[in-house]
Amino acid sequence: MLVAFAALVPTALAAWLVWQVVSGPGESEPPKVLPAPGQSSTVSPSQNSQNSQDSQGSQGGKASASPAPSKSEKRSASPSKSKASKAPAKPAGGSGPLRGKLVVIDPGHNPGNFQHTTEINRSVNVGNGSKECDTTGTSTNAGYTEARFTLDVAKRMRTVLERQGATVQLTQNGNRAWGPCVDERARIGNTAKADAVVSVHADGSGEGNRGFHVILPASVRAGAADTTPIVKPSRDLGERIAGRYVKATGQAPSNYVGGGTGLDTRSDLGGLNLSKVPKVFIECGNMRDSQDVERLTSDAWRQKAAQGISEGIMSFLGG
Repeated sequence: MLVAFAALVPTALAAWLVWQVVSGPGESEPPKVLPAPGQSSTVSPSQNSQNSQDSQGSQGGKASASPAPSKSEKRSASPSKSKASKAPAKPAGGSGPLRGKLVVIDPGHNPGNFQHTTEINRSVNVGNGSKECDTTGTSTNAGYTEARFTLDVAKRMRTVLERQGATVQLTQNGNRAWGPCVDERARIGNTAKADAVVSVHADGSGEGNRGFHVILPASVRAGAADTTPIVKPSRDLGERIAGRYVKATGQAPSNYVGGGTGLDTRSDLGGLNLSKVPKVFIECGNMRDSQDVERLTSDAWRQKAAQGISEGIMSFLGG
């Protein structure tokens, strides 16, 4: 089995993965916006060729979301009143190894963003520059949106982690009309004094580009941003998630970002730059690659993805 992992994961990640298997569980970017079928583009490209701001994929375009949400998906008209943005006092949580730990899960984008382009296109400060408040995210060629994917995986993660005793907070739970903006997403984790924050995404690169990658914060000290205290613990969190994700899903590290390590460090993402607590992003796969799409659109596989990410968090928190 160790040989299988060495073959699957390139050299930079292989040694670490071997240790993970032996020890067992312990624990977006101005896009080249590709409109979904029947839609026009809603987010203008920026100078960064990588994904848009805090949809934050790498080197691929995030596309506009497709058709308007169904009645069951309608959001309230006032994002500012969302319960998801209110940070509770840090509770003890349930019984289990993660009792007393608070995890914030950030489902990338919002299914309603494409109906609020004025709001999401406004600029916010990300410490070392400005970015759009948010983007629509990408979608598969058939119209399955990244926002639907990320919310589904986030809810599955919440169930897994709560069963381990953790208290889990989502930055948005499908109950607001749009957003939150990337600076608010960071602020939610900071205010909660979260023990770990994970932002869930799926990339929008080209066909043939496949696999996952975990985005780590670079060392940034500018304006309101100072990531120096969280760079090391965030890398630890990201490496653990990458190792457990491979094991749970069979998804290989990205063949187009991170040099085969499954890890990428970036300094242009507001959700990372403004975080004061350990935080990473994960691009679970590429929604524009036919092989990855088969996985991303599968209920059973999304459960595996949620399990793998959660096990990485559990390992980081000592559960």
